Amino acid sequence: MSDDEKERTVELHHEGGTLELPVFTGTEGERTIELKPLLGSTGMTTLDPGFGNTASCSSKITYIDGDAGILRYRGYPIQDLAVGSTFVEVAYLLIYGELPEPGKLKEFSDKLRENADIPNDMGTLIDALPRNGHPMALMSSMTNTLAGYYEDSTDPGDEEQIELATIRLMAKLPTIAARIYRNSIGEAPIAPDPSLDYVENFVRMTFGDGRVDGELGELFHKAVDLLLILHADHELNCSTATVRVVGSSKADIFASIASGISALSGPSHGGANQAVLEMLEDIRNSGVSVEDYLERVKNREVRLMGFGHRVYKNFDPRSKEIKELAGQILDRHDNPEELFELALKLEAAALKDPYFTDRKLYPNVDFFTGVIYRAMGFPTNMFTVLFTLGRLPGWIAHYREQLHDPAFRIARPRQHYVGSAERRYPGQG
Repeated sequence: MSDDEKERTVELHHEGGTLELPVFTGTEGERTIELKPLLGSTGMTTLDPGFGNTASCSSKITYIDGDAGILRYRGYPIQDLAVGSTFVEVAYLLIYGELPEPGKLKEFSDKLRENADIPNDMGTLIDALPRNGHPMALMSSMTNTLAGYYEDSTDPGDEEQIELATIRLMAKLPTIAARIYRNSIGEAPIAPDPSLDYVENFVRMTFGDGRVDGELGELFHKAVDLLLILHADHELNCSTATVRVVGSSKADIFASIASGISALSGPSHGGANQAVLEMLEDIRNSGVSVEDYLERVKNREVRLMGFGHRVYKNFDPRSKEIKELAGQILDRHDNPEELFELALKLEAAALKDPYFTDRKLYPNVDFFTGVIYRAMGFPTNMFTVLFTLGRLPGWIAHYREQLHDPAFRIARPRQHYVGSAERRYPGQG
């Protein structure tokens, strides 16, 4: 942080005296106390479980105001991007910092098309993996393996190699994901089609030609594009923080992204939309009413999945667009998803209940995504893979930004030790 960002200082009074700690002000007025001098001056550290009050870096990528329900990528409100942009354009924005001019967007899109194929040997390797293995485990493994196939793009100190790796990751992960899915259902892989755009190509590689066409098919493509946009970045969540921590060791970008995939695979992070679907299925199968289920939630007998957020204390700004799109898809579906109707009833009942509104428990982005994915034909174990494809440009952006941070250093959190005091080994004193 530069001196001209410094607004003032705060004083910490401790047994040894007084320590002045610098305070910095961010773009939107948020204030941050720098603790770098603390240990050296006082011999003390801070204890912050889950890093809920700790900013580990300065970033220009994403701004969130959880109380106001604000999410912006590079300054652009998520609502504007959801309505007017495409995932490829948003990916460019996150990675390079500005919206692309038409020529630059075409160049970027063309590079993604040209690099979508994977090596034959790699395809054989994917085919040899357990077909009943969880797709996230396979995705993480294959992302790591890309470093072995593309050693010419693994040096974090080489700008050209980082750029090449960026294109390869963005281009090849949808191909890998689709092949993993095809193997899981015993179907032959479908090669990428360079004449199609990014999302259309992924849907075709996953489901094949002509599975859904017409207005519903267009809505499916729109849904995938929108869901990828809404998941593209979310500041320093668990998986993004993991990418930065691994990348801080100067690990290559493939290893760092693979670590993010592993972090995202946890049910408390990327598996939330699957948990919502399982909750709705439980309500349906048990025959309990929505009102009775909410009473059970209030009695702490069960959890209400898809409501509330670690950051947002208001409506999740991503949830409105998702809900509207889910309604459009299911209105035009030959076999409308009954769980969507159940979700609507559950949402309406919860929002009328002071127990939930007083606690600021509003629907988040995960509440309707699982219903959309299911309507499209994705099995529940692929939901987090789709999250991965959406979050990919955000991970890449954070990895690249970190490399140019003047304060860049290897991550090394401290601990508060509460174990045994010194003990002597028997016979040694």
